[in-house]
Amino acid sequence: MTYRVSFVCTGNICRSPMAESVLRVRVAEAGLDGLVEVDSAGTDGWHEGDGADPRAVAVLEEHGYGTDHAARRFQASWFPRLDLVIALDSGHRKTLRRLAPTEQDARKVHLLRSYDPAAGDDLDVPDPYYGGLDGFEECLEMVEAASVGLLAAVRDEVEGRAV
Repeated sequence: MTYRVSFVCTGNICRSPMAESVLRVRVAEAGLDGLVEVDSAGTDGWHEGDGADPRAVAVLEEHGYGTDHAARRFQASWFPRLDLVIALDSGHRKTLRRLAPTEQDARKVHLLRSYDPAAGDDLDVPDPYYGGLDGFEECLEMVEAASVGLLAAVRDEVEGRAV
């Protein structure tokens, strides 16, 4: 059975597609391709159908990640098919938990940086959209740091299903 992870930010053109790209690579490197599906969405539909922000694409490509992306809005009806919903900041987490049709679905929602022990209490990934390229670099650093712990958690869940 496939384990499904969805990353969610506001417009689904910066943070969440970056996180999606990084985790996809980590999943493939871990030999979990085919066992784990990764996607992303936004809490709002402003950019539906648009590709990722060109600055996000440039930073991803510079660091060896690719992205084939079209923005979409997160739908509450997706909760039953998802195993893990990763919010990029506390506002997204609040919105997603409010959208969750059941308490069980609300428990699927976690902050990305909660998987990075070095993050401390600052668990939001800042929105780089209104800044320069350095904000996208910082975003990628945070995503990469959290991806180690996130991958470990996903691997534990996938291996637990196989038992």
